[in-house]
Amino acid sequence: MPAPALNADEIAELLKAEFPQAFYDGCGLSIERVRYGETRVRMEFNEKTLRPGGTVSGPTMMALADFAMYVAVFSAAGRQPLAVTTNLTINFLRKPAQAALLADARLMKVGKRLAVGEVTIYSEKMAEPVAHVTATYSIPQTS
Repeated sequence: MPAPALNADEIAELLKAEFPQAFYDGCGLSIERVRYGETRVRMEFNEKTLRPGGTVSGPTMMALADFAMYVAVFSAAGRQPLAVTTNLTINFLRKPAQAALLADARLMKVGKRLAVGEVTIYSEKMAEPVAHVTATYSIPQTS
């Protein structure tokens, strides 16, 4: 397996520079592990993300999955801040615990223009996944 194009610290710095409104100290998101095409990211629990019934909202888990895929794309394609999600499909498997969420992303294919991957989301206090995601990212062509 090749070395990652960018490591966790380099990706975090890129995100802070390009997306300061979403990735900043205290935002609750962190990058725990980066390998080529594989990442683990974390979202700290926040009561503001709960929906009626006391479960973490679907949009919160979708945002975490998208973040995990974005980090995975950087790990394989390098500095590509203009990469965008072209498709994201999520299956909610069970009610998440009121705890931090962990997302493991794995790219299944990285081409010149597209990256396809999957993300499995876990509640920190649960062994079984709470959601499964497939996603495709468009990677811009650089001249």
